[in-house]
Amino acid sequence: MPARTTSRRDESALDRFLRYVRIDTQSAEDQPQVPSTPKQLDLARLLVAELKALGVKRATLDAHGYVMATIPSNLGPGHPARGKVTRVGLIAHLDTSPSASGAGVKPRLLTYRGGDIRLPGNREVVIRARDNPELKRQVGKRIVTADGTTLLGADDKAGIAVIMTLAALLTGPEAPPHGDVQIAFTPDEEVGRGTAFFDLGRFGADVAYTFDGGTTGELNKETFSADGATITVHGRNIHPGEAKGVMVNALRGLAEVIVRLPRDLSPERTEGHEGFIHPHTASGEEARASVRLLLRDFDEAGLRRQRKLLEKILREVRPLHPGARFELEVKQSYRNMRDRLAKAPEVVDALEEATRRAGATPRWVPIRGGTDGSRLSAMGLPTPNVFAGGHNFHGPTEWLAVEGLEKAVEVARHLVEVWVELGAKRRPAGR
Repeated sequence: MPARTTSRRDESALDRFLRYVRIDTQSAEDQPQVPSTPKQLDLARLLVAELKALGVKRATLDAHGYVMATIPSNLGPGHPARGKVTRVGLIAHLDTSPSASGAGVKPRLLTYRGGDIRLPGNREVVIRARDNPELKRQVGKRIVTADGTTLLGADDKAGIAVIMTLAALLTGPEAPPHGDVQIAFTPDEEVGRGTAFFDLGRFGADVAYTFDGGTTGELNKETFSADGATITVHGRNIHPGEAKGVMVNALRGLAEVIVRLPRDLSPERTEGHEGFIHPHTASGEEARASVRLLLRDFDEAGLRRQRKLLEKILREVRPLHPGARFELEVKQSYRNMRDRLAKAPEVVDALEEATRRAGATPRWVPIRGGTDGSRLSAMGLPTPNVFAGGHNFHGPTEWLAVEGLEKAVEVARHLVEVWVELGAKRRPAGR
């Protein structure tokens, strides 16, 4: 990336988005380092250069790929909120999902006229109207798709575009009144390590918001609580011609476990606040086989019930496979942000008010997954999530509603204004 770049101050959020998605930032599973892929640093370096070109002096990139920046308050000495404004953080993630290629993304901007959208790079890939009810509200409006050979990258380059567009506004001559605004772009969110080296002290925010959501107006203050489980079966291998009474086939034992998982407790059959157990990776051979499972519920009690269910299944299967050894390992992934945010109602109320001021109807929707905000909230930084206009994340049918992207910029702008108003109502320190 070039060492210098123009400020691009007048560039729209859409134009920024179309540039950013062309940079491959796909993260990788099972890599110990953070960032898991060095190509995430390509976008990180570009963002630091663009922030500095806008005049943001405190814009840095650390060894783990975290971009952090501060836009200082512009409140003058006579302003009633000067020195009393909560420091607001805005966060998006650099990486795209390992589930589909992020290399050579070819974004397509079009005006949606209704019906299905067949993508030109792979005519077998179709964005179907029946599977995308939000498309009905986009007739006559602009949307962005990929070409069918890659994902688009709205998750979460839409969020990055929103924050960078706001940064251009806040550092320009027409900036609204604002307190200190902290910006962070994180690596490896898609592989569950977006906050592994997140330095809260370096970030310096009192409250924060991730821009990592979808439909216009959708806000999130609760997520799944999540654990990861691994079931491993140890058997004994021998030549199949001499196997009678000797071989213990771990694959057969593992299959017995998987078929006992309740079908009604699967992602395919659950919605809303319903939890699930999801086997997502299996591998092995006769001597050793394992399956990884996602355990998800909005309450920790539900996770405990899921673990007990797995233990019960293993008790049932063990007698059917004498000689095999069955192991269950459960590790905590993240926890619902709901309880932490309930202790900081001002954070949620400010977001709802900013959404209304942007002309959108706020709708609180539970996330059937997690965000960086899940862990940040648990770390003590209350961090709800905000829409950014994307849909169908993690696959080639991903698309972006331009109107949603633009509304998200308005929400971000109103957020900093709302916090100034709240600061003006506070008594000065020491009184």
